[in-house]
Amino acid sequence: MSANPEQPDAPVTRTNGRHEFTTVSSSDVYVGGILALRADEVAMPGGGRSRREVVEHQGAVAVVALDERERVVLIHQYRYPLDRRLWELPAGLLDVAGESPLNTARRELAEEVGLAAEEWSVLVDVAASPGFTDQAERVYLARGLSEVGLPEPVGDEEADLVVRRFELDRAVEMVFAGEIVNAPAVSGLLAARAVLRGEARPREPEAEWGDRPTRFAARSRR
Repeated sequence: MSANPEQPDAPVTRTNGRHEFTTVSSSDVYVGGILALRADEVAMPGGGRSRREVVEHQGAVAVVALDERERVVLIHQYRYPLDRRLWELPAGLLDVAGESPLNTARRELAEEVGLAAEEWSVLVDVAASPGFTDQAERVYLARGLSEVGLPEPVGDEEADLVVRRFELDRAVEMVFAGEIVNAPAVSGLLAARAVLRGEARPREPEAEWGDRPTRFAARSRR
């Protein structure tokens, strides 16, 4: 018998994209405040089963906020897993029950950088690492900015945020220099430049989001 459940002894007949990867069983390994880890047994094309460990996430939104001079608003924020500060877009988790992604984006833009926007559209949807997590982010383009002021008091993380505006081309240079590595920021900045150059068209702000994570949010409703 093969030691690897994904490498059976008998040759596997190719199913050419027609196999149904049915979940045979599922169990929770860990459930926390912003994510959960579950282990599933999945039916494989060769007739066997394979264990799939999946991190469930709430999902998030991020905002490429461009002012009238085509400068983008970035924040410098400490990220504990990488143990350093990263340049990122204003962003936040989809952690308010019943709140649409667009309204989450509006709220986070106001809470993190004290801005509102008149024009909203969808730039890209990003699957963070689909090999092991359902985490996904929707990145919006926001234009027609106005100051609304930062709320008081700020939270623990917000107290350390640095907010700065960069020329969009300079921010894209930072992407290619490895100075911006956050996935929604990388994809959002490149998409925004493509839109401004007329190379791409954004979607409507309420466009369908088929890969929005739902499993973790459903746990709180049980």
